[in-house]
Amino acid sequence: MIEDAAESWPVVASQPLLKNWLITVRSDKVRLPDNQYAERTVVTHPGAVAILALDDAQRVLMIRQYRHSVGRLLWEIPAGLRDTDGESPLQTAQRELLEETGYRASQWHTLLDYFSSPGYSTERIRIFLARGVEQGADNGYEREQEEKYIVADWVPLAAAVRLALSGKLHNGPAIAGVLAGYAASSEEFSGLRPATATDT
Repeated sequence: MIEDAAESWPVVASQPLLKNWLITVRSDKVRLPDNQYAERTVVTHPGAVAILALDDAQRVLMIRQYRHSVGRLLWEIPAGLRDTDGESPLQTAQRELLEETGYRASQWHTLLDYFSSPGYSTERIRIFLARGVEQGADNGYEREQEEKYIVADWVPLAAAVRLALSGKLHNGPAIAGVLAGYAASSEEFSGLRPATATDT
């Protein structure tokens, strides 16, 4: 069976390089199994959630958002950081869906878990599948800064897959979510883990 497994090689020295509100960066000296050493830069990140919200017509709720680091307006799926103490991943996803789009969902499942850049970052992303989507009541939340300019739109799932495969979508969670959602839809969404599934 092919399955990822926990493993930890010894760290013989560690040097902090940077710390801010979101991430910490350190340089680790790691002892390899042959007793050689490797320098590894590690970015510690709180993790994130993303939501593939589908309506009854198999359309994906997508948002367009400015991303300064890449200098682009990206089409994405709703997402947010896991940076609120005491909030489960599901609660974070439910809050982010409402804040970014004004929608709620009555059915939730875990679609995917993955590390965004395991070569250097601890960031782990859980993508939820949200169905039974409907407009939520006014939650009194006001977007700030660049989030004020978020645009939301419904895109047929099959069309979103074509956008991903043609290189017109560049956001990792959106691409992963759309492709996984399309694959799951071919099996009537059977076999998906519950929304409260444990991180493994």
